[in-house]
Amino acid sequence: MTTSTIISTDRAPAAIGPYSQGIIAKDMLFVSGQLGLDPASGKFAGEDFDTQALQALKNLGNIVSAGGFELSDIVTVDVFLTDMTHFKAFNKIYADFFSAHRPARAVVEVSALPGSALVEIKCMARK
Repeated sequence: MTTSTIISTDRAPAAIGPYSQGIIAKDMLFVSGQLGLDPASGKFAGEDFDTQALQALKNLGNIVSAGGFELSDIVTVDVFLTDMTHFKAFNKIYADFFSAHRPARAVVEVSALPGSALVEIKCMARK
C-alpha cells in the first residue's frame, strides 16, 4: 500500500475546491494548478498577465519548497493561458523564474480559468 503526504502551506493560496495544494507519493510531488492569487489576501496579485504569471510561479515554488523539494527537482510543468498572445511574455517570466533549469513543459490555451484568472500552472517534481 502506497502512502501519500498532503502538502499545505500558508505561503500559497488555500485550495479553492476539494483538493490539496500538493501531494507527495513516494519520491514524486504533484502540485495542483496555481493561479496568480496572493496567499495573504486570496485576491489576484494584479489584474495584468505578467503579475498573475509571476505570482502563480511563486505559489508553485512555495508549495514545492513546503514539500521538501527544490525547483531543480521539477520535471514537468503544465501551463494554461486564456490568451495565447501572452506566450512570449510568459516565456520571459518562466525563463527568469527557473533560471538554467528547464523542465519539460506544455502550454495550452483554454477558454476560461477559475475566477477569471489569466494563467494557471501545475507541476510534478521528483527527488
